[in-house]
Amino acid sequence: MTQAIVIRSLGGPEVLKVEEIELSPPGPGEVRIRQAAIGLNFIDVYFRTGLYKTDLPFIPGKEGAGTVTALGEGVTEFALGDRVAYASADGAYAAERNVAISHLVKVPDEISLETAAAMMLKGMTAQYLLLQTFPIKPGHVVLFHAAAGGVGLIAGQWAKALGATVIGTAGSKAKIDLALAHGYDHVIDYTKEDFAERVLELTGGKKCDVVYDSVGKDTFPKSLDCLKPRGMWVSFGNSSGPVDAFSIGLLAQKGSLFATRPTLFHYVATRAELDACANSLFDVVRSNKVRININQTYPLAEAGRAHADLETRKTSGTTLLVP
Repeated sequence: MTQAIVIRSLGGPEVLKVEEIELSPPGPGEVRIRQAAIGLNFIDVYFRTGLYKTDLPFIPGKEGAGTVTALGEGVTEFALGDRVAYASADGAYAAERNVAISHLVKVPDEISLETAAAMMLKGMTAQYLLLQTFPIKPGHVVLFHAAAGGVGLIAGQWAKALGATVIGTAGSKAKIDLALAHGYDHVIDYTKEDFAERVLELTGGKKCDVVYDSVGKDTFPKSLDCLKPRGMWVSFGNSSGPVDAFSIGLLAQKGSLFATRPTLFHYVATRAELDACANSLFDVVRSNKVRININQTYPLAEAGRAHADLETRKTSGTTLLVP
């Protein structure tokens, strides 16, 4: 038996219930992990509310790190005692779990399991956004919404290390200060300023090469007004709600813009892609160009409180659930 959070009906944070569940031996191509920590991400909220579809009941969560305690049939790539992490394996909210090895990477000795759990999904998201979706080059001007969030704090440091001018948005002085300490050149308080007008001022009218937008409804279509002609709007989340349907002709009107709606799981679909993305993240963290700060920790049993705080913007940066 192991403790897990099980969702049996969709809804608010109150549907996150602690249960004791039976854990079967790992199957072929799987290992069992005793989890040290579990990452909290907004995608967990999307599944809990039903915005993203899955079958009921289910254990939420995509990201975690721990130690291998049992091997399934045919597993030779991992050994007992290996320190491992993952960012795309459903069912993370559990003290112990079985994971297909196709989702796993080994954690370098220099990186703690807690740090690994805090950075895998968020850090690999920053990696594919900045190095693959719109590859950042020196001189690029970037706007990153939710600058003080988990992805935002990693992305700000990484984009700065790549030579960009990095502009962010945040909703309080504390979050603005946090973002400024993590690579951002400028941070706009979206509760007090029109962020599109402020971007125009900050760039001397030249605007941005790319906008990375995980907010969605509240930042569209103004995000398009922040872009240079032929700039790219990267919509990778919708914390304020999904973007309403719009005419593709709007992209022409705003300057022959590009728009994409990427997701991490299409960038790490093969073993080679997963290893390359994870190793790129591990390298930039080990180089100290990007530091991972764990700003909040909750017991796994209090996952509901963690979700409530996340949704009401009481959290900043990275949050962990600890079994």
